[in-house]
Amino acid sequence: MEKVKVVQIGCGKMSKYIMRYVYEKNGEIVGAVDVSPKLIGKDISEVADIEYKGVSIEDVAGLDALLKRVKPQVAIITTMSFLNEIKDVLRICIKNGVHALTTCEEAFFAANSNPEVFDEIDSLARAYHVSVVGCGYQDIFWGNMISNICASTQKITKIKGSSSYNVEDYGLALAKAHGAGLTKEDFEREIATYNGLSEEKRQELMSQKSFFPSYMWNVVGWLAYKLGLHITKQTQECIPVMCETPLHSDTLELDLPKGSVRGMRAVVRATTKENTMLEVECIGKVYTPSENDYNEWCVFGEPTTKVFNDSPATVELTCADVVNRIPQVLRAKSGFISTADLEEPKFITDINKFS
Repeated sequence: MEKVKVVQIGCGKMSKYIMRYVYEKNGEIVGAVDVSPKLIGKDISEVADIEYKGVSIEDVAGLDALLKRVKPQVAIITTMSFLNEIKDVLRICIKNGVHALTTCEEAFFAANSNPEVFDEIDSLARAYHVSVVGCGYQDIFWGNMISNICASTQKITKIKGSSSYNVEDYGLALAKAHGAGLTKEDFEREIATYNGLSEEKRQELMSQKSFFPSYMWNVVGWLAYKLGLHITKQTQECIPVMCETPLHSDTLELDLPKGSVRGMRAVVRATTKENTMLEVECIGKVYTPSENDYNEWCVFGEPTTKVFNDSPATVELTCADVVNRIPQVLRAKSGFISTADLEEPKFITDINKFS
């Protein structure tokens, strides 16, 4: 049986696990690209901490030529957080007939934050008969785990969630998206400016492709879609998390002084026609030595159910979900597909057996 061929796009912290997981599940990395001169030219084994593979990391500028040369079935994109930032890479993948999975958080349910680019990518993927899917940690721990709890609930009045993660674990793009390293004034001007937007102003920004959703904005859209709820109003509030003592960020390569921003708490609230409220927050920040990840949700209703994940290995869980989804993406319908429309996530031992 021929192995599934994968190209890794972005060879930062996430790829360390993803590339190893692909090999451990009997796939093959046939190419890799990045923008960093520090990585270009290295064998992928140096990033993934695996045996020598003879696959050198190339400049992302040559992605089109690489895809034409190695002809993968799948590309895994672990670079940026917003759809506008990865749309050009997605276009290249699609036009080469390559399915794409991405950890881009907005791609999890981009239809409710960047509908014009979502529709463009969806139409292009349909034309070239490939699928594009956003997945990762949110697929399970902010999505399917919650919808499964809801499936055993008779009446739901409110869904409340809170999840915290260390921006140091994910690379520069995510840290900057959370405002880490900014002054409070810069945070208010660059990120919190989207707080309290009217629906008209939000729609205007979306039409200009300049609305920047917090990660939970797209999760709320996913949950409502999955549960058959119809949102009547949705708001977002981004709140800076400040340094109470000086901290060092390896990712930013900065010393953060007391009083500077070390991250963000983003709260998304929504009301629905069905009178089910959603209130969810994600907290991404540079951690102090005493802090750990957590994921806490409560589905209020009949009955009320709480779930708490203490110190989840968020990075590894993200990467494992991506690799386990590969067979489903290979056989999915064409288009920009939400995981809400895929089969239920499942553990697999070999990515070739179900493709």
